[in-house]
Amino acid sequence: MVEPLPEIANDTARQIVDSAFKVHTALGPGLIESVYEACLAHEMEKRGLRFQRQVIVPILFDGLRLDAGLRLDLVVNELVVVELKAVEKLIPVFEAQLLTYLKLSGKRLGLLINFNVVRIKDGIKRMAL
Repeated sequence: MVEPLPEIANDTARQIVDSAFKVHTALGPGLIESVYEACLAHEMEKRGLRFQRQVIVPILFDGLRLDAGLRLDLVVNELVVVELKAVEKLIPVFEAQLLTYLKLSGKRLGLLINFNVVRIKDGIKRMAL
């Protein structure tokens, strides 16, 4: 049986989503991912969330620890992995990517957020292990 997520993880996810709504309301779709990342980071900082940007995750393979250029867009409160996109449509490989990031990072909760949508609620996917 899988342990329920700690309430702090759910609270953190809610604050991230609220922050994404604020950024999207102000900027709308059509910008590049790095702009949304910077603005989301600013909004989360204002809310007192602790986060890291572009977190390097090594790949453990065949007894080796390899830096293969894998980077998590954001890790918030050391609990939630956030993968940002600014694409026409979320496709299944993005969900697979986030699940893999969760497994490799040892985190259980992730948010896939696509800012290139008319309504931000249509661009947010929550995933948990």
